[in-house]
Amino acid sequence: MTAAPRGASPAAFASRALSAGLVTATFAALAWADWKGLGGAKPAWWLLPLAVALALGGVGELSGLFAGRGVTLPVWLLRPAVVGVVLSAAAAAEFSDLTVSGSSALPVVEMGWPAAAVAVAVIGLCLVEIVSYRPGGGAVERLAAGSFAVVFVGLPLAFLVGLRLLSTRHVGPESAHAHLDAGARGMLPLVSLVAVVKAGDIAAYVAGSLVGRHRMAPILSPGKTWEGAAAALAGSLVAAWIALGGFRASGQAGPWGGWMVYGPLVGLAGMAGDLAESLVKRECGVKDSGRSLGGLGGVLDLVDSLLFAAPVAWLLWVAGGR
Repeated sequence: MTAAPRGASPAAFASRALSAGLVTATFAALAWADWKGLGGAKPAWWLLPLAVALALGGVGELSGLFAGRGVTLPVWLLRPAVVGVVLSAAAAAEFSDLTVSGSSALPVVEMGWPAAAVAVAVIGLCLVEIVSYRPGGGAVERLAAGSFAVVFVGLPLAFLVGLRLLSTRHVGPESAHAHLDAGARGMLPLVSLVAVVKAGDIAAYVAGSLVGRHRMAPILSPGKTWEGAAAALAGSLVAAWIALGGFRASGQAGPWGGWMVYGPLVGLAGMAGDLAESLVKRECGVKDSGRSLGGLGGVLDLVDSLLFAAPVAWLLWVAGGR
C-alpha cells in the first residue's frame, strides 16, 4: 500500500481509484472463474497465472531497487526460482490428492514443498556465486539480497496459493461446510484475507489523507499516520465481520478465534508488511516500487500488505478451520 500524504490532490485520488478498480475487477473475474471451475479447471488454476505474474513483477521490482544500490542480482535465476516456490504449493496439493489426501497433517506437510523450493533457490544462488566468485565482488551482498527476494516475495505468495487450496480437501464433506461446493469452501480463506487486508489499506489511505495528523513512522514512511493505522484496524475488523461473521455465527468452522481475532491479527500483519516494503524503498531511495499499476505504484506496492498477512491468515485457518 502506497502511503498518501494528507491533502492528496483529487487527481491522485482519481488515478488511484481507477487503478484500484481495474485491479479489483480483474481479481474478481478470475476468482469467480476459479470458484466456478470455469472450463473444467481445477481449484486455483484460474488464479495461478495471477500469482505467477505477481511473483515475476515483484522480483523484477526488487531487482531494480537493489540495482540502484549497486547490487546486481541474477534475475535470470531469481525469476524461475520465485515462480517455482509459488507453483510448488499447487504441486504439493496435486500430489496430496493423488496419494494421502484426507490426512489432518496435510496442510503443514504441503507447505513444506515451498520451504524446500526456497532452500533449492538459495542453493542455486550460492552455486552461481561460487562459480563466478571474484574477491571483493559483492558476493555476500548479492546472496543476501537474492535470498531476501525469494523469501519476501515467493514464500508469501505460496501461502496465498495454499489458502486457496486449503479447504478444498481439508474441510471435507463430513464437516459443517458440507452445504458448500468445493470451490466455495476453498475460496473463502483467500477472499477473506484479501478483503480484510485491502479494507484496512483503503481505510488507512482515506483516513490518513483526510484527517491524519500524527505521523506513525516519520523517518521510515512520512505518509503513514496513527489515525490511518486506527482506521485500518477498524476497516479490517469490519471486513472480517462481513466475510466471516455469519459464517462463524451459524456454528460452522472457520479461522481460529473467529472474525474478532482474524480481523485484528491479519490487519496488523498487513500493516507490518506495508512498513517492511517502506523500509526497502526508503533504503533504496524511491517512493514507489514501480509504475506498472498507475496510481497504485508497482506490484510490490499492491501486494506488500498481503505478503506478511498471508502466513498469519493461513495459520489461523489451519488452527481453526476444521
